[in-house]
Order: sequence, then structure tokens, then C-alpha cells
Amino acid sequence: MPEPPKILYASEPDLDAAEFCRVLVESGFGGGHGELRLKAMLSHADLVLTARLDRRDRKLVGVLRGVTDFFWVCYISELAVSKSAQGLGIGKGLVGDARRQLGPVVAMALISEPDAVGFYERIGMTRIPAAFWFSREC
Repeated sequence: MPEPPKILYASEPDLDAAEFCRVLVESGFGGGHGELRLKAMLSHADLVLTARLDRRDRKLVGVLRGVTDFFWVCYISELAVSKSAQGLGIGKGLVGDARRQLGPVVAMALISEPDAVGFYERIGMTRIPAAFWFSREC
């Protein structure tokens, strides 16, 4: 059995929108956000963490994007891992990296896709019963 690829984790506040879009599509999130929206999502994020394969092309395979005040809470807007790289611990690695960077005084919150609920429970996140939502109008 081949050895799993080494993963390089980094903070990339200037992540390219096209790479971000590719990972969203490859993860199953879809990419219909449009280039302007993706660029705005990245530029307004306080935390953009990436996971890349440790090989010559440094292919992006995972992204965590968060909005935070760095003192109370960080809302994880996206945690996306390309389907071809799922099961390698990348999502858990990105969340762990975010927790290390934010420190113990910052809580983390997110809204899970239904298929990912088990993942968040397995990595130790607590499910909370009260969350509220206004849908986007466009």
C-alpha cells in the first residue's frame, strides 16, 4: 500500500479565487458563487488556511475560511476538502491548525452540511440545538 501524501498546512490570506473555487467544486460545495463573490469572500475573511499536497505542483486540496474577532468566536464559513483527498485527515488538520492559531480563548462555530455532521462530531465538536438563518436573496 502506498504511503499517503504529505500535506502542507499554511495561512494564505491572498489565496487565488480560482484555486478556492476548484476546491469548492471538488469537495461537493459547488462553484456557482461567481468570481467577484469568491474574491470578496476571501478578501473579507480573517482566517484563510490551506492544505496542499507536498509535491512539485503544491496542489490545493483543502481550505478553511473563517471570520473572527480573534478574542471571542470564529465562525468557520467553509471547510472544504477535495473528494480525492478526503479521508487523509485534512479537515481535522485544518480545524486543528485554526484552533492553534486562535488559541484557547476563541470559540469556533459553523453550520454543517447534513452529510458532514458525523465528521464534526468525530473531531470533538459539540452539536448545539439553537441556530438561526436568513437565506440569501441572491
